[in-house]
Amino acid sequence: MISSVCPQSADFSPTIESPKTLVSVIIPTYNRRDWVLEAIASVQAQRGVPFELIVVDDGSTDGTSDALRAAGFDGHIVRQPRSGVSAARNAGIRSARGEWIALLDSDDLWLPGKLAAQMEYLVRSPHLLICQTEEIWLRNGRRLNPKKYHEKPEGYCFPRLLDRCLVSPSAVVIHRELFRAVGLFDESLPACEDYDLWLRIGCRHPLGLLKKPLIVKRGGHDDQLSATVPALDRYRIRALEKLLRSGSLDETQRHITLEALRLKCRVYGEGCRRRGRLNEAAEVLELASTVERETAFLP
Repeated sequence: MISSVCPQSADFSPTIESPKTLVSVIIPTYNRRDWVLEAIASVQAQRGVPFELIVVDDGSTDGTSDALRAAGFDGHIVRQPRSGVSAARNAGIRSARGEWIALLDSDDLWLPGKLAAQMEYLVRSPHLLICQTEEIWLRNGRRLNPKKYHEKPEGYCFPRLLDRCLVSPSAVVIHRELFRAVGLFDESLPACEDYDLWLRIGCRHPLGLLKKPLIVKRGGHDDQLSATVPALDRYRIRALEKLLRSGSLDETQRHITLEALRLKCRVYGEGCRRRGRLNEAAEVLELASTVERETAFLP
C-alpha cells in the first residue's frame, strides 16, 4: 500500500497576510427556492471576513429569482439557461472578484464563523492554496456518522483521493490561481465533477484541513445529484482516464492511478453484466484488461 506520493512542485506560491482578504462565495442553484434562501442566510451570518456573494441561477423555473428579490437579496445574481452544476459553478468563478473562492451547494449550510476560521487557518498555513473543514451530515433531518473510509485527508494525499470523493465543495476555500493552473470544473461530466477536480489539484498540491465541523450537509432529498444520476462510477472512470492522459502525473502517481482505474473498471463492469447491460460491461471490462496489460510492465 502506497501511503504518500511525492508531488510535482507547484508553479506558484501566493500567500495571504490577513484574513481580511476578499472572498467570493458562489452558490449554484436549480429549482431550490427555499433551500437557497437558507443557504444564503448562513453566508450572510458570517462575520470577520469581507466577502461578495454570487448566486448562479441555473435555469430555475420555480421562481427562485423572484424569491431572491422579494427577500431583499443584495448580492450578485448570475442567470443562465439550464447547464448543470459545473457550468453554474464555473460561471460564478469567472464573475468572481475575490482572491479566494468559497463554494456552497444550495442544499447545504455554513455554521457561524466558518469563513473566518478558514481564512485564519490559511494565514497560519501560507503554503496552502486550498483547505476544507469537517462537516455534519444530515439525511432527512437525522444526523449520520461518517464511516472510517470517509475520513477527510490532508497534506499530499493523492492516493486517498483516487478511491472516492473526500472533499466537499461546500467546505472548501480555494485560491483563484489554482483554477488557472488546473482548470475549472469539467462541464462534460454530469456527475463526479468534484472528484475530477480534486484529483487534478491533489496530484500536485497539498490539501489543508480545518478539523472542525463548520458546514451542514443535508441529504436525502429527491433532487440530489447522487440520486438522479445512475452509475456514478462510470464518471469516476472517465475522470481517471482523463487524468492519465493529462501528463500531470509522475511515474508513481501514474502507477497507482492505473491500479485505481483497473479496480473501478472491474467492479463497474461486473455490475453492468449482472444488470444485463452486456455491451457496456464488455466495453468497460476490455478497458480493465487493457489497463492490466499496461500495469504488468510497470515496476
